[in-house]
Amino acid sequence: MERILVVDDDKEIANAIEIYLSSDGFEIYKAYDGQEAVDFIHKTTGTDEEVQLIIMDVMMPNLDGIKATTQIREISAVPIIMLTAKSQDYDIIGGLGVGADDYITKPFNPLEMVARVRSVLRRYTVLGSLEKRSGIYKTGGLVIDDDAKTVS
Repeated sequence: MERILVVDDDKEIANAIEIYLSSDGFEIYKAYDGQEAVDFIHKTTGTDEEVQLIIMDVMMPNLDGIKATTQIREISAVPIIMLTAKSQDYDIIGGLGVGADDYITKPFNPLEMVARVRSVLRRYTVLGSLEKRSGIYKTGGLVIDDDAKTVS
């Protein structure tokens, strides 16, 4: 089961996202500002609670989503979907520029959000950079196991 961290200072939005995603089979963790999210990633990276995706609001108190994303990118390659009411081109480009993998504007269609989550997770877990064990490198259909000294 994939784990997702939902970061939004609006608890009703965070709860609504949790309802949609948990009913689709995801395990949801929540944080209510950017600093909570950064602390959570620091605490859980490399543990059984490590998340495979973050949905990050942009406008939050204490530490906004842009600054939180910048800090998370220093320690993790976990995919991040920005969620915000800001829909101007420069806002979207700014979010993607600091390391977000996708961008959803509020108000959002819950079905589209679930589809985007599945798409980003598929690229990360199936096609991309998620590695379960060091010494194994995957790209496309090629698998190199450095520990076993095999290529398949």
